[in-house]
Amino acid sequence: MPLKLMVIFALILLYGKDSMSQTGKHQFPLKSMEGLEPVHVTLKAANYLGKQSVQVTDTAKGITSEVKYVKLKDISFHNGVIEVELAGKPSATAVETARGFVGIAFRISEDNSKFECIYLRPTNGRAPDQVRRNHSVQYISYPNLPWEKSRKETPEKYESYVDLVVGEWTKVKIEVEGEKATLYVHGQAQPTLLVNDLKHGATQSGSIGLWIGSGTEAYFRNLVITKKE
Repeated sequence: MPLKLMVIFALILLYGKDSMSQTGKHQFPLKSMEGLEPVHVTLKAANYLGKQSVQVTDTAKGITSEVKYVKLKDISFHNGVIEVELAGKPSATAVETARGFVGIAFRISEDNSKFECIYLRPTNGRAPDQVRRNHSVQYISYPNLPWEKSRKETPEKYESYVDLVVGEWTKVKIEVEGEKATLYVHGQAQPTLLVNDLKHGATQSGSIGLWIGSGTEAYFRNLVITKKE
């Protein structure tokens, strides 16, 4: 191999991984399992509703509190925009209270001990009950602010309504800046949910995860991360 090509190849090996931590736009088609690390979930490539994607499924039986997501390898996110197409529905073996919980975890610590998360409850979007509809989207902060605590102590503050259809592809965008996170769904100009006090503060950085809840079968595609450090 010519010396010039050897130098170029060496530079790619040396700096290719580090480029994932730089500002700018990073695109992940999510058509394979490459660069993804499943945590308490199963992961496989899939064709869902005619679109190439990855399938993420809960492996536990019943409702559990353990972390469930597919973590992106070699990326650190602080501020910026996360965009993705996702679909969620209760799995075939899910309990009655499963809602097809599906969303995005961000600023995940290296040891998975803490992160922020915004997710959807697809079966609530068109439920014949207004209270359930009001719980269509949710912000949680792991481990100290699960949805049960936020609903009890600060009802309505970290939840909102948006029209959702179970199992259908849904466009989601999350803008993160300091202690604030803003959720947009279906490409709407106005946000669905405003979070002005992210519980891990303004300086927390970490990975991004394709998050699911108990009893969920979910699909993800076209993940775009625009970093604005």
